[in-house]
Amino acid sequence: MASSMKDDLRYTPSDCFETFPFPVNYEHSPVLEAAGRAYYEFRASLMIRNKQGLTKTYNLFHNPEEQSPDFKELRALHHAMDRTVLDAYGWTDIQPVATHEPEFDEEQTEDDEFSDAKKPKQEFRLRWPEEIRDDILARLVILNEQRAAAEALEPKTKKKKSKHAATSQLDFADSE
Repeated sequence: MASSMKDDLRYTPSDCFETFPFPVNYEHSPVLEAAGRAYYEFRASLMIRNKQGLTKTYNLFHNPEEQSPDFKELRALHHAMDRTVLDAYGWTDIQPVATHEPEFDEEQTEDDEFSDAKKPKQEFRLRWPEEIRDDILARLVILNEQRAAAEALEPKTKKKKSKHAATSQLDFADSE
């Protein structure tokens, strides 16, 4: 979700980041920290070894034809990080398996038959199936609503550093 300016979408921290329902106590979770650090450090060393930036690295990450041991390891670390985050939410019932899916469907049209224009290369994304993504988004929306309702019940005199800081410090174990 994002706000808009004219007809354009735009990212605003107050609309997107500060209201995001992060896992409870995520800032102090050694398990989340370890998973993130392992992924970050391996990716950084891979980029240095390959002398490539993020864009080229992630183009290879998403490319189903890229099967080098390094990219298999990067994908495994990404999966481990995802699993750790799902577990931090308590969503152990979700068992996603990422697959390479076309980023867009390339359909032939009548105009294409008569055109000499070069077709763009079909791009792929390594991602969870749409049903899993929809389920997680629905859970995040519900969690966000629960946390907003709990925040609305807080006394108005309570000082808050920010919406995000106050929300992440609440104990929502009963509402999950």
